[in-house]
Amino acid sequence: VEAEERVQNMVKQMDLEEFGNCSNVGACSMECPKDISLDNIARMNREYMSATVSSRK
Repeated sequence: VEAEERVQNMVKQMDLEEFGNCSNVGACSMECPKDISLDNIARMNREYMSATVSSRK
């Protein structure tokens, strides 16, 4: 539950800062000021989708 809340809060904050739509394509990884790897972006996307689905149950 904590991980689900954390990833949802991360994406919410990214939206508020008008940062993101981090996709699995790789362009955002190359432009990321924090050098976040594509592996971590993909993991965040998976966890976000999972949290979104489980919160709708």
